[in-house]
Amino acid sequence: MRVLVVEDEADLADAVARGLRREGYAVDVAYDGDEALDKLVVNAYDVVCLDLNLPGMDGMEVVRRIRAAGEPEPAPRVLMLTARDRTSDRVAGLDEGADDYLVKPFEFDELKARVRALLRRDAGRSGAVLHVGDLELDAARHQARRDRRPLTLTPKEFALLRYFMSRPGQVLSQEDLLEHVWDEHADPFTNTVRVTVMTLRRKLADAGEGQPIETVVGRGYRLREEL
Repeated sequence: MRVLVVEDEADLADAVARGLRREGYAVDVAYDGDEALDKLVVNAYDVVCLDLNLPGMDGMEVVRRIRAAGEPEPAPRVLMLTARDRTSDRVAGLDEGADDYLVKPFEFDELKARVRALLRRDAGRSGAVLHVGDLELDAARHQARRDRRPLTLTPKEFALLRYFMSRPGQVLSQEDLLEHVWDEHADPFTNTVRVTVMTLRRKLADAGEGQPIETVVGRGYRLREEL
């Protein structure tokens, strides 16, 4: 899953980004509203962690533009991060289009939990644990199993499996996977997606019967809902 952190305090922005990367997310950072909009035009994000008090264009205007864009792609979920703790501020942010609101200072564990909750909304699930066929993925504990056998995955393989499991049965192109599982520093001309899918498929095959991720020739890959 791909996250954009928008925060003008560089130390805080970089700390949040590092923490989310350790959780397996692909994370980009913008330090003001204009930079955030530039990145949103180019990249497809699943969640935007958006500071309200930004220099120039503030967070409220950024979320308005996100909601007014009318792009065919699903709009990202927006988690507002701000020191404003009045009820009127929270109501205003939610009414403008934010999906959730977190008051600074906050515990990083709570931010992680809120990001997971926002991602589950798109997946149509209510719990932190994803189940598809004999696959089980616990995003909170960063554990994955197949047929009750633990899977030893790299952070990128875990992130890739999480994205597949959030969209079972859907054909996902290499471009889709690059957009949502890798950050802006990934080279689109390398075979990094194909290699990571290959190693993930090998580990899944070693842990159970059959191959849950199938290749759809000319289109991409699909996680089978049933084996």
